[in-house]
Amino acid sequence: MTIASSVAVTDRLRSLRVVPVIVIDDARRAVALAEALADGGLGCAEVTFRTAAAVEALTLIAKARPDFLVGAGTVLTPEHADRALAAGAQFAVSPGMNRRVVEHCLDIGLPMYPGICTPSELESALELGLRAVKFFPAEPTGGVKYLKAISAPYGDVEFMPTGGITRDTLADYLGFRRVIACGGSWMAPSDWISTGAFDRIRDETRRVVQLVREIDARTVAA
Repeated sequence: MTIASSVAVTDRLRSLRVVPVIVIDDARRAVALAEALADGGLGCAEVTFRTAAAVEALTLIAKARPDFLVGAGTVLTPEHADRALAAGAQFAVSPGMNRRVVEHCLDIGLPMYPGICTPSELESALELGLRAVKFFPAEPTGGVKYLKAISAPYGDVEFMPTGGITRDTLADYLGFRRVIACGGSWMAPSDWISTGAFDRIRDETRRVVQLVREIDARTVAA
């Protein structure tokens, strides 16, 4: 992986501040979903490898919307990483810190954000040269208070908290300057996708984008 490619993805995630985490069962709905998110102001999604439709959904979004930042989530094996890259994923995310998977992503040039929730896991990521990781599961582990505690000794690491975050708790995380972006599924839950409620997804995304602007304005002023 070239450092520039990883930095470019991280910078774009930082500019978006929220990453919709998608579980999709019908790939035919993927492009309409991406359009709804983009129309709402978030041209980004993490399509999780939790369903058989994930690879096809990634492929369709990447082909239809090359401007859309699409990543693969729940990347658990090197094979997952290969399939994600071939489908057009621009980054990968995993729930845990699997050294074999991370090293493979580095080898094939796929920016990777492994999940960590302990100092030991964080140090394993640092040993591989990573400077941005996923914090998971964020809320069950202890939320932003715990994140601040474990991150304190590691001053140059940034985080993408995911897991249990909602619109109501978003400000707590984005107010911490070392948070790049938060992952969340509340703006595009699987039942909204499966029923084709794309107007609802667009409208909720717009509300989230407006909230992010307000949060960032307060953070800058503080």
